[in-house]
Amino acid sequence: MCRLLIFLIFLVLVSHCARVDPVTGEKVLEETDTRKKSREYVDKQGGLFGEIGKNKSGTTFDFATSNILWRATLKSLDFLPLVNADYSGGVIVYDWYSENLNSKEQIKISIRFLSNELRSESIQISSHKKICDENNKCSISKLSENFSNEIKDTILLTARNIKIEEAKKEKQ
Repeated sequence: MCRLLIFLIFLVLVSHCARVDPVTGEKVLEETDTRKKSREYVDKQGGLFGEIGKNKSGTTFDFATSNILWRATLKSLDFLPLVNADYSGGVIVYDWYSENLNSKEQIKISIRFLSNELRSESIQISSHKKICDENNKCSISKLSENFSNEIKDTILLTARNIKIEEAKKEKQ
């Protein structure tokens, strides 16, 4: 009886050390040592200061190609005119956009990257609408959170698709 109880406790502890990868669906073993786990995270994500202090060999630069949210945002909103893209500051600002050439209504979208992780909390969307009258007097108002959330969902879906494609290529 005692052996069975010890075995069940061991089984429960071991089962909690594994999780399922949401992208590939495979089991991933979790490191229990916090020092090893933090070192792996720093090596994988670049840590707080990115690539500072690491020796880079060759002349190729990763720049924004390693940040999946950055790439997904540029891909998802490629129809919008780009005003500013500051990777080091984590900001993309798009210019006023209208579907019609002579439209009096336009939208503007700004995106702040809060983290490199593929999570909803990692990006912040700010969207505004400009309406001009016949005398070219314009009023600007903030668009609803629903509009910003739809854009965020589109970016996250694109990022997930990119990540899945990359995982498939790595397996081949």
